[in-house]
Amino acid sequence: MSARRKARKRALDFLYEADLRGSDVKGILTARPADELSAGDYVSTLVLGVDAHREKIDELIHTYAEGWDMDRMPAIDRNLLRIALYEILWENSLSDQIATSEAVELAQELSTKDSAAYINGVLGRVITLKSLISLDSN
Repeated sequence: MSARRKARKRALDFLYEADLRGSDVKGILTARPADELSAGDYVSTLVLGVDAHREKIDELIHTYAEGWDMDRMPAIDRNLLRIALYEILWENSLSDQIATSEAVELAQELSTKDSAAYINGVLGRVITLKSLISLDSN
């Protein structure tokens, strides 16, 4: 497993925990010993990036996740989408296809049988309209 894949999976752990507990993800991240951040800086980059842009990310999920209310969406899927959207829209060093592929593969591994296709569809819609999405609010 690549270092970035491990970082995504670890970031997903933090985001998932914060989501389920209704807690501040920064508090959860800083409460962990440094050795728990096995994939290092990229875990923090993802967690803090998602947190910083969460309002816009959630707005995009709500807009493009046709037929799904954020509250009804599995927490794993919601947080995989958050990570991938952060990477697609704010991490310029990474291709959109890699971010999408990683989210889809993690969904296949960790979520429901329909999640991977659904996540792929949402991310595909966002990528198609990426040039029209205003990121000014964050």
